[in-house]
Amino acid sequence: MKVLLITYYWPPAGGSGVQRWLKFIKYFSSYGIEPIVFTVKNPNYAVEDKTLLEEVPEDLQVIREPIWEPNDILSKFQSGEKKESAGFLKSNPSFFERQMHFIRANYFIPDARKFWIKPSVRRLSSFLKDNPVDVIISTGPPHSVHMIGYELKKNTGIKWLADFRDPWTNIDYFHNLPLRSGARKRHHELENKVLNEADAILVVGKTMKEEFADRNKNVHVISNGFDDPSSQEEITLDTKFSISHVGMMNADRNPTMLWKALSELLSENEDFANDLSVKLIGKCDEAVYQSVNDFGLKPYVNFIAYVAHKDVLTYQRSSQLLLLAINDVPSSKSVITGKVFEYLQSKRPILGIGPVDGDLAEILKETEAGQMVDFKDIDSLKKVLFAYYRSYKEGNLGLQSKNIDKYHRKNLTKNLAVILKGL
Repeated sequence: MKVLLITYYWPPAGGSGVQRWLKFIKYFSSYGIEPIVFTVKNPNYAVEDKTLLEEVPEDLQVIREPIWEPNDILSKFQSGEKKESAGFLKSNPSFFERQMHFIRANYFIPDARKFWIKPSVRRLSSFLKDNPVDVIISTGPPHSVHMIGYELKKNTGIKWLADFRDPWTNIDYFHNLPLRSGARKRHHELENKVLNEADAILVVGKTMKEEFADRNKNVHVISNGFDDPSSQEEITLDTKFSISHVGMMNADRNPTMLWKALSELLSENEDFANDLSVKLIGKCDEAVYQSVNDFGLKPYVNFIAYVAHKDVLTYQRSSQLLLLAINDVPSSKSVITGKVFEYLQSKRPILGIGPVDGDLAEILKETEAGQMVDFKDIDSLKKVLFAYYRSYKEGNLGLQSKNIDKYHRKNLTKNLAVILKGL
């Protein structure tokens, strides 16, 4: 069968957004699926990882359509590095940035890629007349991609699967957007259009499935996962008691409780002070830097800018302890960070800070890969941290995880193939 994937994020895009479908496509041929990818010709990616181009199959047909983004104009009015995506709102924006947030939130709905919808629908409507496919797949965010799928479904009648890598109106930062009531209503209207009209919905966790079930009876969970490492070389564990976090850390995700717990343990135990090393790999909000300074942790924390995906895996496998910091927001129970599955592959203990009854906590419990501590439970956090530290000092801080094979990208693709062929 043939499928058309519509995606904004595609190599050389970096970050977690590109991984999901890059890996599905890697294994599609094993299950009799021939993919075509439609993506942007001149993207404005916040981060790039050109090493991911090596993973794109040589015979894959990739169609690229130019896009006009308002960010191209807005960036001319600001200096410094590339603007972050909307999912990484600064905790202390300037006056100009606040105005830009307001404009983007209220006038570019569903997002700043809305101007890609009409030209993409025209291009693909023409393409599909001579190049029929069995299923159209849209993956968002950005959710403008889903609107392309929606219009193509109306125009062609081809079966359509909408993949939500993240929620739409229930995403962690939605409550922080400076939305007028009319704009908020419009977001919900468009979300309902997609959920009601798609032939199938794909989500990454069971809480999202429950949230969407009243608007579509054909919702499936296919989580993110891990793939075989590109290198099988032997990894040496850090000699320090290293705690590593991979990925962006915004203000909502800033684990203030962790900084407080570490500060107290440092003052209570001299050996702990000699052994501690914290690595934050990825972009961090200025609130994170401030918290680290406020708690006297600057000598112990190493901020590492974005690195290539293959190098991230090395950091994970060599760390003594891996950190999951969940956004402390109303929708936190449904947050499943993509990194957790590669953490599982690293086979290092995982310490999570977030809801103990959420989807991530269930994954850690099922795989016996680590522990989740609630946002406000600093006493439990200190006990868990010191227990891991004690095991490290005794030379037996390891992990015997189980039930992780189902999160391998090939097995996940097998499950996805069943859904697609069912359509």
